[in-house]
Amino acid sequence: MKIIVLGATGMVGQGVLRECLHTDDVQQVLTIGRTATGQSHPKLRELVHADLFDLSTMENVLSGFDACFFCLGVSTNGLNEEEYTRLNHDLPVTVAETLAKLNPGMAFIYVSGAGSDSRERSRVMWARVRGRTENALLRLPFRASYIFRPGLIQPLHGERSKTAATRWFYLVAGPFLTLLRHVSPRMVLTTEQIGQAMLVAVRSGAQAPINEVADIYALAQKARQRG
Repeated sequence: MKIIVLGATGMVGQGVLRECLHTDDVQQVLTIGRTATGQSHPKLRELVHADLFDLSTMENVLSGFDACFFCLGVSTNGLNEEEYTRLNHDLPVTVAETLAKLNPGMAFIYVSGAGSDSRERSRVMWARVRGRTENALLRLPFRASYIFRPGLIQPLHGERSKTAATRWFYLVAGPFLTLLRHVSPRMVLTTEQIGQAMLVAVRSGAQAPINEVADIYALAQKARQRG
């Protein structure tokens, strides 16, 4: 498989990239982002691009891919609805429209969040915007489109958030998340499981377009059974 990853420098994206690079049936990974990942691997090619809203200058290298894992997103901190919508709706939809044109046989997986509102009516701004994004992506003419809605996520293998407050949270909450994951594994996902689940969804599909925490966990378990 040939896979595109956006958001590979974020906490989830780091884990997804790691799983892609460590999986035998992935031949090439192309990362696209505003900054480089700092990684070096025979399978990895990086495109550093300042304006992700305009990929027209690189369309010649964006075709022939089997999947795109869109892990890029921002929190509501300090953003009004217009700003949040631009980054968490307009950007993923713009990128996906370009990729659908170039790779109609691609599977597109978008990392959303638990609590997103597909009805687009929530009083919670981020849930409403994320739901609108999900709906727009599911309408695009890909071979398959999947929405992943993780909740609590435990980073593994050195993955870390870019945000200082989030890094502090995981430093403090790490032991609790480890315990909770062992007691109730369907409540907490790891960055490793999210990456594994994405690869399974590309290979053999998922049961539904929208995948909640338990669905992502089930997909990751299939990866473990595969070995």
